[in-house]
Amino acid sequence: MYISSRAALIRNLGVALLNGAITLIILLIAPLGLTAVIINTMLVTAASFVNAIAGDTVVKFLQPSQIKTIIENSEIRIEKSESKRF
Repeated sequence: MYISSRAALIRNLGVALLNGAITLIILLIAPLGLTAVIINTMLVTAASFVNAIAGDTVVKFLQPSQIKTIIENSEIRIEKSESKRF
């Protein structure tokens, strides 16, 4: 499955904003100060966004095309190091 970086960014922002909205609703029910609610909501939103980006990075790294490229690059390095020995 291919998804463009722009679409992934939009999806990750959507996930982060939804998590932030849910957190805001839950925290507004709790007896906390408004500053604590706002800061906590912003932190949950930022953490959700960073977590989604990290997940996309891992998935991209594990895609077969990336693995093939990594193997090819490692074979080239091995060949170069062997040719330098002789």
